[in-house]
Amino acid sequence: MKRSSEKRHWDRFWATSPGMADTYANDGRLVAFLVSSLDLKGKRVLEVGAGTGRDSLALAGSGAEVWTLDYSDESLRLMREVAGDTIRIVCGDARAIPFADASFDVVFHQGLLEHFRDPLDVLAENRRVLRPGGHLLIDVPQRFHYYTVMKHALMAVDRWFAGWETEFSAGELRALMEEAGFTVEAMYGENLYPPVWYRGARRVLLKIGLRLPMFPLSSPSMTRLRASVRDATPQSLRLATSMVIGCMGRRR
Repeated sequence: MKRSSEKRHWDRFWATSPGMADTYANDGRLVAFLVSSLDLKGKRVLEVGAGTGRDSLALAGSGAEVWTLDYSDESLRLMREVAGDTIRIVCGDARAIPFADASFDVVFHQGLLEHFRDPLDVLAENRRVLRPGGHLLIDVPQRFHYYTVMKHALMAVDRWFAGWETEFSAGELRALMEEAGFTVEAMYGENLYPPVWYRGARRVLLKIGLRLPMFPLSSPSMTRLRASVRDATPQSLRLATSMVIGCMGRRR
């Protein structure tokens, strides 16, 4: 029997997560990319599989009209606690988005597409609710990274928090976007800081009352050094080796 990522996995994940002060966000990469790439003022934006909704909350601050969608009761509860009435929170499935055709200017999601056996079903719904010429940004795990080895080992013994997930190479992600009816306009590759192994260890230790720094080695000089190394790395290498990759496409 094939494993799958189900609502019960996400309800448990969010119900057992530490408070927001101890829950890592997305390093601001999606928000920074969208704000630097598009004029969002007055645009209708939808985040699918929004989790805590913190990215959407930040985008609302840029003048966008933002909706979030998730099917996890615990995720929806967290979003209401974090965002209140600042964003419009909707319960729904990514494969059957409860909005009319051509409702949004921008759709985005992070940590979502890899949990579906047929990602084209999700991308088709993304495209349906986008206006012609609208933009889709997706952010997923990149295949050639130790994270892939780690999660597949945990899935093999049924210990992966999300039940099941896959990963993508940059070429696969671009091909999926094009097959789904998008013209790819930009891609990026990013590594998390702190790295995923540290985040996992910190979460485990929190359960027994031990609190590691949330962001170790985060002095201004170390932050500048990491940024310099990232900026000096050719994009082709970043796309092939980073933990996460993002792809933005325009609806044809």
